[in-house]
Amino acid sequence: MAATRKSLSADLQERVGAFCAARLQPDAHLWVGLSGGCDSVVLLHLLSRLGRGKLSAIHVHHGLSPNADVWAAFCADYCERLGIPLVIRHVRVDPASGQGLEAAARAARYAAFAECAGDCLVLAQHRGDQAETVLFNLLRGTGVTGAAGMPAERRFGHLRLLRPLLDVSRAEIECYAAAEGLAWVDDESNADTTLTRNFLRHDTLVAISQRFPAAEASLALAASHFSEAAGLLDELASQDWLLAGDGDSALMPALRQFSPPRLKNLLRHRLRGLGWQVPVAARLEEFARQLVSAAPDRHPELVLPDGKMCVMRGRLFWLSKKQ
Repeated sequence: MAATRKSLSADLQERVGAFCAARLQPDAHLWVGLSGGCDSVVLLHLLSRLGRGKLSAIHVHHGLSPNADVWAAFCADYCERLGIPLVIRHVRVDPASGQGLEAAARAARYAAFAECAGDCLVLAQHRGDQAETVLFNLLRGTGVTGAAGMPAERRFGHLRLLRPLLDVSRAEIECYAAAEGLAWVDDESNADTTLTRNFLRHDTLVAISQRFPAAEASLALAASHFSEAAGLLDELASQDWLLAGDGDSALMPALRQFSPPRLKNLLRHRLRGLGWQVPVAARLEEFARQLVSAAPDRHPELVLPDGKMCVMRGRLFWLSKKQ
């Protein structure tokens, strides 16, 4: 059994090493999100073994658990033993923000991550997390982009965000931790099935896996297929922008030549490119209909949290609230 664990440990190190070698310069400065849980503990250990570039860790102290100080102390001790500098960021999570506790905590966490000064942010989401994300998004009626789940790599402000464990199961991660004699902390909120993701993890996916044992892997595979489709839609939108775009606006006669699905695809692509929140499908559908059918003396507009899309002088403009 010990030999098998060591073999699996070496295999995981090789896979993460190949992932990093294909994406990182040797001198890149990596920030690892370290919660103290098994996944992030293993990720930091793997990266420290690989010895690629400069390595730092960031622990976000949400203050939501009575054990939050204990977790921060654990991370500090772990990083000291590895010889890796650690930054602890204290954040305030407002449960009354209207986002829900999970979403509010995530927003606060990523805002802290965005302050890291380096090249890459590396996070420890694994295959099970990907399966939960895909299932969660599908149940919300997501489009192709949401069904693609979490990308292994994307831009995150001035950083590149990398997830080298997305094709790794939780069992493989725990096997590595056992082989290397690693300790970690357990967040008691992970057992709270009143939280949506925990319900999906502990109840829904467990029930599905009893009938479909490969459900987790299949959902993760489906995410990769949706990701390819989303990439093709982005390519089409980029080509359509070359046809319709005119500087920071789009020409209405050109937009009216597109089919409704193609027009909505271009609008979503443009909003994501600006970093704006894409509206729900019904609102975007109605706005696209107005763009196509509005008389010349009408000026459709769609007000969004980040600004508005509006028609003026035969063009569609995106006017940011920051302007």
